[in-house]
Formats: sequence, C-alpha cells, structure tokens
Amino acid sequence: MAAALLVFTACDDILDKKPQSKLSPETYFTNMTELQLFTNSFYNNLLPKSPYNVQSDQYIKANPSDLVKGGTNRIVPNTSSNWSWTDLRKMNTCLEYMEANCKDAEAYKIYSGLCRFFRAYFYFDKVRMYGDVPWVDHEPGTSDEVLQAPRDSREVIMTHMIEDIDYAIESLPESYSSGHNYRATKWAALALKARFCLYEGTYRKYHDISYPEHSYTYYLEESAKAADRIMKEGPFKVYSSGKPNLDYAVLFSSYDEITDEYILSINFDFGTELMHNATAAALMNSQGRNSLTKKFVNCYLMTDGSRFTDKEGWQTMQFAEEVVDRDPRLGQTVRLPGYSRITENGGTYTYSPVLEGVQADITLTGYQMAKFVMPENNLAYDKFDRSYNDLPVFRYGEVLLNYAEAKAELGTITQDDVDRSINLLRERVNMPHLDVAYATAHPDPYLQTEDFYPGVTDGMILEVRRERAVELAQEGFRYDDLMRWKRGPLLARPYYGIYLPGVGVYDIDGDGKNDIALYGDGQTKPSASTATVIAKLGTDLFLSEGTRGYIEPLHNITFSFDEGRDYLYPIPINERSLNHNLTQNPGWNDGLSF
Repeated sequence: MAAALLVFTACDDILDKKPQSKLSPETYFTNMTELQLFTNSFYNNLLPKSPYNVQSDQYIKANPSDLVKGGTNRIVPNTSSNWSWTDLRKMNTCLEYMEANCKDAEAYKIYSGLCRFFRAYFYFDKVRMYGDVPWVDHEPGTSDEVLQAPRDSREVIMTHMIEDIDYAIESLPESYSSGHNYRATKWAALALKARFCLYEGTYRKYHDISYPEHSYTYYLEESAKAADRIMKEGPFKVYSSGKPNLDYAVLFSSYDEITDEYILSINFDFGTELMHNATAAALMNSQGRNSLTKKFVNCYLMTDGSRFTDKEGWQTMQFAEEVVDRDPRLGQTVRLPGYSRITENGGTYTYSPVLEGVQADITLTGYQMAKFVMPENNLAYDKFDRSYNDLPVFRYGEVLLNYAEAKAELGTITQDDVDRSINLLRERVNMPHLDVAYATAHPDPYLQTEDFYPGVTDGMILEVRRERAVELAQEGFRYDDLMRWKRGPLLARPYYGIYLPGVGVYDIDGDGKNDIALYGDGQTKPSASTATVIAKLGTDLFLSEGTRGYIEPLHNITFSFDEGRDYLYPIPINERSLNHNLTQNPGWNDGLSF
C-alpha cells in the first residue's frame, strides 16, 4: 500500500513545496471552478463505463474471464490496478486544502460533500473486492504511520462510509441548472447508500459475519430507509410512455439520459469522441460473442404472471416456441423472432420496419443481446467503441429493487412495499402484479435448484431475486449479487444455450433464413450457403446430452469456485512486501510469511 499511496510523482511533488509557476495547494482549492476542475477526474476514474464488463452465470463470452473460470486461472498478482489508492489520496488532498482555502461556503459545502460521496464509492469497491482494508482519511506524508497500517475491519470501514455518505446526502444539491443528472446529487448519494448497505447487510447475513457494533439487520434497515427517502422525496419515477413493448428498451437505447429514471448517468457524445462499446458488443462477432444463458431466459415469467418452468415440456422447447408470451422485458433484452431495432425521429423512438433475425454467428447460445443497442439511425457507426447513448450509474429501477430486497431479507415486506416498488416496474411492461401472499405460500421450485438458490425457502426472497435478474440484466450487478448471497458455485455450473433436438438444419427464429446446420460423424458437411453457422456435432458444437440437448458453448473450458477463497480478491504481493502488516485474504497463498 505504501507504494500505491505515494504514487503521486511529477504532478504530486507540488504537495511538498510552493513552485512559482505551478499550481500550489496553498493557493488552490479556493472557489467553485477550481474545485470542480480538480474533482472532475473522479467521475472518469471511478464510475463504470460499459454494461458488459462483468461476466456471470447469466452473461458469458467466448473467452470467459479468469474471475469466472476460477481455479488456477486466479492467482495472487504482483500488482493490481484494483489496489490503487491514487484517487483516495486526491479526495483527501482536496478535503484538507479546501477546508483551509475555500471561503465560498456554498462551494465548500458542495465539493466537500462530493469528495465524501466518492470516498464512500471508492471504499465500497475496496470492501467488495478485499473485505478488510486500511481506512485512510487524510493525505499521508512520507513517514506517516498509515503507510504501514494493518487492515481495518469491514465494520470500521462501513461506519466511516456511512458517516461520509450521510454528510454527502446533506451537502450535495438536489439538482443542477443544466437539467442533466451527469453530476452527483443528494439523490445519487442516497442511491449509493441504499446500494452499499444492501450489499453489506446481505453479505453478512449469508456469510454469517457479525460484529458487536452492528448486525446485518442494521445495514438492511439503512438500505431500506435510504431507498424509501428517494421514493418519497425524490423527483424520479419509472419511465413510461404507455408502450409496454418499447419503453424498457428505449430507456437504455436513448441517445440522452432519461432523467425521469436516471439518478446519475455518464454523458457520452459522438461529437466529443466520448463513446463506449455496447452496440458493437451485441452486433459484432469480433467482440467476444457476448451471449445470455438458458437459465437466465428461464427466469422470465409468462405474460399472465405464471412461471415458464411450470409449463409442460418447457425443458425441450426450441427457441421460437419458448419465447412466446413472455414478460415483454425479454424481447427488449434478447433478440426474439420478429426483432427490429429502435429508430429515432425528432426525439420520438419507435421500432424500425426492417426486421432482423438472430445472428447465429454472433451469439454463442442462441440468445443474442439487444439491450443498450443504439437506434438504427446509428447504423453507420455500429463499430468498436462507437456507441454514444448515455449509460446509467444509478437508476430509479435499481432503487426500487434495493428497497424490496432489503425488506424481503428483513422478513418485513408487505404488499404495500411491493406495490410501490416491484409492481411499478411490472406496470411499465404491463405485467401482472406480484402478490406477496401467493409468492410466500408458493416458492418457485425451479429457483430452489442447484442452478439458483438451494436452501432459500422464502418465496418472496426468490421472487425479488427473479425480478432483480430480469430488470437489471446486463447492468453489471449479477456477479456481485452472487458474491453477497454466497452463491459463487453458480459460476462453476454448466453454461447452456437454446435446445436443439439433434443434427439437422435450423431456422431458430422462424424468419425463413437457416441459422444453424448441425451434422454428425459420417455425414457430409453442408455447404456454406446452407446456414449462417455450419457445425459438426461433438467437434464444433456440443449439446448437453451428447446427440441432443442445450447448446454447451464453453464445453471445453473448466470452471471452478473455491468457497474458502474466491469470495474475496487476493492482496497483491508487492503491497504486502512493502507493508508487512497487511494480512492476506483466506485461501490465497502468496509465498510471503512475516
């Protein structure tokens, strides 16, 4: 940690002397403009910039990440950018010098709140990855004892995080004159508190962690209270224009943030070359063939609210049959038969009349991603890193789900709680309301299997988790959800795609164009014009039961998850070499002994 905390080199030397021609901290941090310029980097450095960075049991790529594969693919690194403390040092520097230099009370209030918002955000990332970490709330000097500090408990860190975020909630403005939500507000601070308190409460509950200061229930209650405050006092609502088969998709494809629902978002812009890769990730096979899995699709309910996995013969339904009459969010997340891209005209979004089939050479599983794909108007720019639709950091839909989950985990959820949270999300897509009494009395047996949550008998917890998976699909939450629910072994379960009954030629989406031609030993390979994908069974493409079954795209890759090790990241070797008081996380052997 010592090296990381002293990473300021050329630019950071200004903190040790007063140069005549360079910025000096003794004369800077004095007004709104200087404070904004100094803190702008936190938005860029800390906030996520892609919805497809984090793989899980529900979202895979042709080359899965080491984090997902586990086993010997995960080792103790010498160094890691995840253990960087540069931004924390900048936050503490800003807090210290503005206190002395800034005489503008309003500027001080806003930017001290912003720094503490980001300090809580920063430490949430550290706790999620490493558990116990050192707490540093000042700019350390070269001989500061904090450079050799041991790890503080997650209870100490969480206590400080709540102090910081409560300060930010009371200090940050409710809105900015721009009318955009590209900068952190009081509501973003409340959303962050709801998120990290839910994480901590459920992590402690399912990992059986306790401290004398606070139980897991304290954090769940704090999460519910923060979310409830946004729900009662905030200006946000579930975005809807009354088009249940379109509105959910528009929320993520719209060029500009939809401020009804986006509490904090990242501003992407073609003109300034600030872009991301979401569209290419869904439409180009050179981007890893990003795909969704069979178990994920199974979670979507029927349009009448019944369970797909209660239907007769659901296990062997082929793609075009299994996706009929499902929750409309499925067709706005995955390419289904009759799919077309969104198009935009004068700020109005509709579906293009041009139908597009499933691109079998792009999806590994048959379930091709559609969420976050830009409007058809952007067709000429469907290339790597050329998307410029704004992306959410916090949105109201997540807040509602955090509220519902905290209440469900506390065992206090009521029908009124569900009506003002989950059922608002269901209303957007014209789905039947979730009934607490029915869900409690009829827990879903499919969600209690080894592919999901064995041992969870509370029907409402199961339904909240279903809703979370569906509503927040591809938004980067699933991996962390598995970690806090202690369901890491799901990463080592088989990854499946659509069902195929055996060798043959398949038009999987019924658009009149053959997508897959599957042949076996002793059979002549079909010509390239037969279908988009030509595959030999057992060589190019594997099915779960050998000659038939679910596509198993990662058949030759070994997955494992070590329950005694993999819920936390390892501390990098170089950091422990520099600071012998840093202990290693359980199960990780770095060869060091002090």
